[in-house]
Amino acid sequence: MKIKILLICCLSLFISCSNDSETNPTPTEEAMYFPPITGTTWETKTPESLGWNTANIAALNTYLSDKNSKSFIVLHNGKIVMEQYFNGHDAITPRYWASAGKTLTSTVTGIAEQEGFLNINTKVSNYLGTGWTSAPLAKENLITCKNLLSMNSGLNDALGDDVSPANLQYVADAGTRWAYHNVYVKLQDVVAQATGQTWNAYFNTKLRDKIGMTGYWLPYQGLSVYSSDARSMARFGLLALANGNWNGTQIINSAYLNSATNTSQTINQAYGYLWWLNGKTSYHMPQSQLQIPGTLIPSAPSDMYCALGKNDQKIYVVPSKKLVIIRMGDAADTSNFALSDFDDVLWQKISAVIN
Repeated sequence: MKIKILLICCLSLFISCSNDSETNPTPTEEAMYFPPITGTTWETKTPESLGWNTANIAALNTYLSDKNSKSFIVLHNGKIVMEQYFNGHDAITPRYWASAGKTLTSTVTGIAEQEGFLNINTKVSNYLGTGWTSAPLAKENLITCKNLLSMNSGLNDALGDDVSPANLQYVADAGTRWAYHNVYVKLQDVVAQATGQTWNAYFNTKLRDKIGMTGYWLPYQGLSVYSSDARSMARFGLLALANGNWNGTQIINSAYLNSATNTSQTINQAYGYLWWLNGKTSYHMPQSQLQIPGTLIPSAPSDMYCALGKNDQKIYVVPSKKLVIIRMGDAADTSNFALSDFDDVLWQKISAVIN
């Protein structure tokens, strides 16, 4: 009899707990927000709701304005927390991405691979034909699409932006030397040849239009440079934060994106597939063969990866903090490299707000 009473009590307790969990569910993590594909609607949240130090926002904005910024956006889990425009800029004015747009080329190359049009481990000459460089044929045939993504093609990086065959000269075997070089743009030709579409058409249908970006590719010294408003740049950063998924639709394979945002070769630890990586033990600067000990941006989170362009165009993606941060503008200082001292000081100002 005692056993029956005990069982009844346990059953009653179980039912009570089950009913309580239904009426008082365990708090769940906020779902990532994605703005609608069309229109200007974009949900916001306040810095106060995140417990940020709002007293330091004014100093951050002053620093951004003083350093020639045009746009600054902070997303948390997809929602806008901060959005500022400076120095005559506004929300609809396009701005070129410079080398930050390399990450667009990386992403679309991955999309073309997942659709079966190409393999990044295949030599570039399979798609463009031989003679796309002036390197000896045996050396040219060593260069794969992955080498272009990883900046270790072995081609001479000291001859300027021209990527005509005469200017793409052999220095070292592919994979043995890291050098920041605009030869990456040949991936756009690879995608066009492999898909049978123009680069613009494939980019627009497979990436831009699927996440609601605006913008266009502009010719610049034989290259193709992207230009858009700051919110379009933020949309792309949000796609990266969401592991290539946009509101339930997988745009770019998450495994490829994971490879793209991790060290891609053995020479420059701070470089993936056209993405810069923080938190590594050493890095190389553009146009330098010097290995520098330490992390890329010491004041920034170690798991951050970023798209960095000339004149300090920035996309910072910080998975651990669910952040995407955009900065567009003129050069913060006199540096012409993708990297500048601005990054570290800016992150000191950002950290004073978000920590």
